[in-house]
Amino acid sequence: MGTVEPVVDEENGEKEPKIRDEEERDVEKGDMDSQQRGFQGQPPPPPPPAEIGGENFHMSRMQRLSATNPLRLVMNAGTRVASPSPYNAPAPSQHRQHRYFPNPFHHRHPPAPVPAPSQHRHSPVPVPVPVPAPSQHHPSPAPSQTRSTPAVTPQPSVITLNSRSYTNKFSLFLFLVHMIGAIGLVCFLVFKGIQGLLEAGEAQRKEKRLLKFFLPQVEAASLLSITLAFTWQKAMRMWPTFMVHFILWGSFIFTLAAGILLICFQRPSTDGVGVVLIMFAIGNGLYSCWVTPRIKFCTKILIKSLEPVPKFGDLNHPTYLTLAAGFLWMSMWILAVIGAINFYFPPLVIIGLVLSMAWVTEVMRNVVNLTVSRVIGLYYLRGMQSSTQFCFQRALSVNLGSACLGSLFVPTIEVLRVVARALNLLEGEDEFMFCCAHCGLKIMDSIFKRGNGWAYVQIATYGKSFVKASQDTWELFEKREMETIVDSDMTSAICFLTGVCSGSICVIVIGAWTFTVYPNFTATLSLLSAYVGYLLTRIAMALPHACVSSYYVCYAENPDNRLFDKTIQDRLNSMKTDRDVIVPTLRSVPSRFAR
Repeated sequence: MGTVEPVVDEENGEKEPKIRDEEERDVEKGDMDSQQRGFQGQPPPPPPPAEIGGENFHMSRMQRLSATNPLRLVMNAGTRVASPSPYNAPAPSQHRQHRYFPNPFHHRHPPAPVPAPSQHRHSPVPVPVPVPAPSQHHPSPAPSQTRSTPAVTPQPSVITLNSRSYTNKFSLFLFLVHMIGAIGLVCFLVFKGIQGLLEAGEAQRKEKRLLKFFLPQVEAASLLSITLAFTWQKAMRMWPTFMVHFILWGSFIFTLAAGILLICFQRPSTDGVGVVLIMFAIGNGLYSCWVTPRIKFCTKILIKSLEPVPKFGDLNHPTYLTLAAGFLWMSMWILAVIGAINFYFPPLVIIGLVLSMAWVTEVMRNVVNLTVSRVIGLYYLRGMQSSTQFCFQRALSVNLGSACLGSLFVPTIEVLRVVARALNLLEGEDEFMFCCAHCGLKIMDSIFKRGNGWAYVQIATYGKSFVKASQDTWELFEKREMETIVDSDMTSAICFLTGVCSGSICVIVIGAWTFTVYPNFTATLSLLSAYVGYLLTRIAMALPHACVSSYYVCYAENPDNRLFDKTIQDRLNSMKTDRDVIVPTLRSVPSRFAR
């Protein structure tokens, strides 16, 4: 009684939509007016006097409440327009928002409140509302979003050009043990030779005869082979086109001449050696005819690969030092062979000395190969002019184990691979035998991919182990589709036949000399001089061989290098379009057995 009753529910229910629309228009109008007058930071003007009426009376009483009063906050929350949220974006046609109840377990920033408008249509009164302090918690992701851990991309291993780790340590240890044993055995046999020379008797007479008619011929063969080695190398660098033809047919002529000369001596021992040389000469001639289509491409690669050699004036110094060491070791080795005559089981001891000499000289050749491969390889890959002395020191220390392992297995693998190919070239009625030959060829090809002479470039350049370098190099060739080209390369055969030329010339000179002074040693010294001439010549021919290998391997690694021309690419294109004829290298069983 005596109090003003609130507006009835029916009236509120009938007038509520119209009143709320007017309130929203007043809010928008109040916001626009406040922005135009710039009332921020100024105290609000005093509210107008309350009008007579129930609704205006209640709104005026609400405006007198404090800004922090809970009832005032609830009323403001019911009339504000929420700011868009990145989580729940309202539709464009939506004008009303539900009340916001903060969730203490959900760290989301509530939308900023908007000042409540006045119910007076003509004079909206902005009411300052305190803005809550921003929460220190970061918004958590929506339940539908799952955290994903970024995939870690494996970083490629850093390739170093100055690796200090020794490669193939076991083979290095084995070679050092062998060298210690070989030096000990040679010194002991030299001592036995001196002892037999000082004691009177049959042993003294034998050793005097050997020193007079055996030692001079072997030393002469060593000096002659070294001279021929440098002659062939110099001529190969100056006239590569001529030398390729000369070596192919000169080896055939010199070997045939040496065999005929030994047969002309008409001694059983020399006849046997002469027949072997003639058979080898026939095979050499057939090979020269077979590879005639490859000669043009071979000379192009040889000329291009030898172009960087004049830029390094001391590139041949490792060859000089290695041949000098080889000559000294050969002299000691000959004295040990003479001393083995006065020791137990002379044939077995001499065979052991021959095998040891083969391994030592092959290691010497591969040391030169590694040195030249590093110098030329870094020139192609990095444009660097490396120190030849430093590369030679690395070959003698860090990479010596790989040289020892390659010297032991690469010649064996090459010989067995050639035999397997030769068996597969023959056709016959025995199907089982040729199936076995085909299986053997596949096995040798698989072994060849894990151990080949092309590996020395990456061994010298990146310091890889022998097997790893062989696999990586062959994968590069397969990636560039170069396996057919490198498999039919003639450079290795040319270097081999160069050694055959020197050995045949040594047989002719030493055989004729020995037959004149002491015919009983003719066959022995002929074989020994051919062996010495071949080994020492191969050491000198390691330089052009390493240059060609570096050219192929570095081209496979970076064919866009400006130092390479289009010789290999044109060869590949012509092979793909069948415009170039290449002698096929047998890789499968003959067609008559393929079913």
